[in-house]
Amino acid sequence: MSILPKKNELGFFEIRLESIGGLGANLAGKMLAEAGVQGLGLNGANFSSYGSEKKGSPVKSFIRFCDPDVEIRDHAPIEQPHVISVFHEALYKMVDVTSGLTADGVVLVNTQSDFDTIRNDLKVEYGTIAAVDALKIANEEKTKVNTAMLGAMYRVLDFLDPEYMRNVIRKTFEKKYPHFVEPNIRTFDRGYNEVQFKKYEAPQDAASREFTRVQPRLGYETQEIGGIITAQANSIEKDLSGSRIGFLPEYKAESCIHCAACDTVCPDYCFVWEQGEDKKGRPQMFLKGIDYQYCKGCLKCVDACPTDALADLAEVKGYAEEKQVKHNFPYVAGGMK
Repeated sequence: MSILPKKNELGFFEIRLESIGGLGANLAGKMLAEAGVQGLGLNGANFSSYGSEKKGSPVKSFIRFCDPDVEIRDHAPIEQPHVISVFHEALYKMVDVTSGLTADGVVLVNTQSDFDTIRNDLKVEYGTIAAVDALKIANEEKTKVNTAMLGAMYRVLDFLDPEYMRNVIRKTFEKKYPHFVEPNIRTFDRGYNEVQFKKYEAPQDAASREFTRVQPRLGYETQEIGGIITAQANSIEKDLSGSRIGFLPEYKAESCIHCAACDTVCPDYCFVWEQGEDKKGRPQMFLKGIDYQYCKGCLKCVDACPTDALADLAEVKGYAEEKQVKHNFPYVAGGMK
């Protein structure tokens, strides 16, 4: 008898991890696949999809399980998963993270928000939402988000044996980093125990609705004459806040000496300056604040600051919008001044 709770028409139970570079979703996907194959004797496959290999860029990891007598001959990205795990809730600003979720599917989210807020933000009409504050757990245990998410995933995927993953954690760290063994096991156990669930019932026709694949916006029949680029490759209007992994710089104006060390190392033009006069009446640029729209939380500015004017801060929802200082970009016909 199969231990898999559900299967699609090809006999697969499918999982998709939605994340950004730096949170460990690629490794988590490998460990989940290994747990099913080596721990339970299932057939399984895993691969990841990502663009530039850097922190902050979107990452997807795909895991397929099937019974031992079923061959895996499908290696395409998973479009209609039974379970989706969102490692960073702000991804909804950049990616349709719940695309293709089945009517009886589960979406697990790393979040501090309540269930109705999650449902509204991620546009989940029905199914089961699982929520865990993986970032808080990782910060308190001084580990990584992926270990806490793995713990929560094991609660969702109750056919997997959590003791197997505890042994994997021990084997991974005990030789080179023995002091990381217990913190990571605690992180895994806390993710397993602290995840919460809420189910939203689906309408009767939801299970049979037709899946529609998202098509590219432009193609050979719809592109502009002459190959005009309608969306320029710059970040003047792009919101990069979905790339933050949970931290942002806190600016304390009273401690700032306006040395511009922060601006020198910032890769995303986040700091807003205004012209004024120093005590002797000479013109000088003064730091006005941070435009968090462009900030991806790399915290290079905190390391560069020679005073305590910049400090790392665990991001709370709404903080960036409240403290943001907007750039005043002067636009003219044909581009920016």
